[in-house]
This record gives sequence, C-alpha cells and structure tokens, in this order.
Amino acid sequence: MNLTLEAIRILDTIDRKGSFGAAAVALDRVPSALTYSVRKLEDDLDVLLFDRRGHRAKLTPAGRELLEEGRHLLRAADELEQRVKRAANGWEVELRIVLDAIIPFDKMLPLIAAFDREQAGTRLRFSTEVLSGTWERLVNGDADLAIGVSFDGPELVRTSGGFRVKPLGEMDWVFAVAPSHPLAALPEPLSAAVVQQHRAVVTGDSGRLLPGMSSGLLSGQPTLTVPTVRDKLLAQVAGLGCGHLPRTWAQPFLDAGTLIEKQTEGSKAGGPPQYAWRTDTRGKCLKWFLNRLADPQVQHALLEA
Repeated sequence: MNLTLEAIRILDTIDRKGSFGAAAVALDRVPSALTYSVRKLEDDLDVLLFDRRGHRAKLTPAGRELLEEGRHLLRAADELEQRVKRAANGWEVELRIVLDAIIPFDKMLPLIAAFDREQAGTRLRFSTEVLSGTWERLVNGDADLAIGVSFDGPELVRTSGGFRVKPLGEMDWVFAVAPSHPLAALPEPLSAAVVQQHRAVVTGDSGRLLPGMSSGLLSGQPTLTVPTVRDKLLAQVAGLGCGHLPRTWAQPFLDAGTLIEKQTEGSKAGGPPQYAWRTDTRGKCLKWFLNRLADPQVQHALLEA
C-alpha cells in the first residue's frame, strides 16, 4: 500500500479514539478492515506503527512521527477541498488589496471584521504602497483592488479597458508648518518662490517601473523623504520641513497649535483619492468590497483622521 491520505486518516482516527474498534465505528468500517490497512501499511514501510500491547492502541515513535507530519497533509487537503468548493460558488481563493499610504491599514479593520461575518473563507492579502507604486501593483497583476490611488493612473489604466476607477471621496489638503519654522512668520499667501527655498517633507514614491509621482512639490525644492504619511506629519510637527497634509490628519495638531496652516499661491496637493480594480477579477469577494467602498459612510471612515 502506498502512503495515502486515507491511510493517514485511519491512523489519526485510531490515535484520537484510542482503539481500532472505536475508530472503526467513527469511520463506519469494520475493525478487521482497519487492522488490515494498518498491517499492510506497516509491511510496505517496514516499520511498526502501533504497540499493540495493552488495551489502548499506542503509536510507536515511528508511528507518532508519521502521524504528526501526516496531519499537516490532512489539514492541507481539507483546506484545498474548502477552497475548491468556495471557488465553485464564486468566492475567490484570495483577494489582494493594495492600499495607498493615505489609507492606514487600521482603517480597514472594520471592513475585514464585516467581511469575516460572511464566512466566505477567502484569504485577504494586504500591502501598502505610495503614489505610482500603488498603481504599479494593480497594473502588474500583483493586486486585484487598489484603495486610495491618486491622479489618473498610467496610460494603460486609462486606455486598455482592463481597469475601472471610481472616486473614494473628497480629501481636503492643508499646507502646514511648525510654529518654529521660518515660513510660519511670513505674510500670506506664500509665493511659490518663497516656498521653494524651504525643504519639503515628502512621502517617497514606492514605484519601481512606472514614472514617479509627486504631490505639491515644487521643481528644484529640497526634500526630506520619509516612508509614510504619518512620518511626514511628525516630521512637519518637529519643524523639519513644510508641505501639504490631509486636513483630517493635521487638524488635531492645528487645533493644538503644534502646526500652523499657511495659504500658498502655487503648490497644490494631488487630486481626490480613488479606488481602482482589475475588470478580469469578478468574484464575490471583490464585489463585496466594491459595494462597501461605494458607501459614503465607509468612504468617510477610510479618509478621516
């Protein structure tokens, strides 16, 4: 007998039930059939799997090793069976979602909890990118859904028909500096020439292949590049540079006086955030998330501070 999932399942049941007779009842088999299967497996492997002395069937060290590793196979087979059934019912095995840095992952937690109540079993895989890096994941097929993308995306998105893009809501941007920053004391509106002389704090574009994007950055302006929007906020609060921030992120610091809003003539931040998806992904999980993202209350929750 070759080592099969059925043979491993028999060993597992005998071990859990404690005897060949109890295992036979659980498997709806006659005890002699289980005895034959185990002895045949022992002959094929040339090892003793059970110590048959005493009233309880006890695995030998070799039998225990076989069963412990075999249980991984049983779990994998059961998971595969469930994934196949879910796929047959229209639920994706996995949905890959990429977030732009303006959408912190913790904002997705209520949506994940709501989706779990569907008991669909679809695996959710999240990643975070910045600016063109978010589009790049979607275009390359590394993500099925992108949330928080800015600008219009690369030409392929606009012309191929393989992608859909919808607005996620409005985001108000504020140009802010710390009270100690040189720009804080200057009269408004600040000209582009004045702003250009001071270092901007920017969130680094994570794209590798698509042309890089920038938001509110003036040509030739010195920069301090940081990993996330939160890092950008903290750097500006520390007086290390200037730049645009989502108003919902900056408002508590504006209220506390640790940031000051300044009106500018030239530099503007990017357009409203959007969500985009690949049209070749049509499973129920994607449809569920798209329905939720179209809800104004969900949009507000994702974009608030």
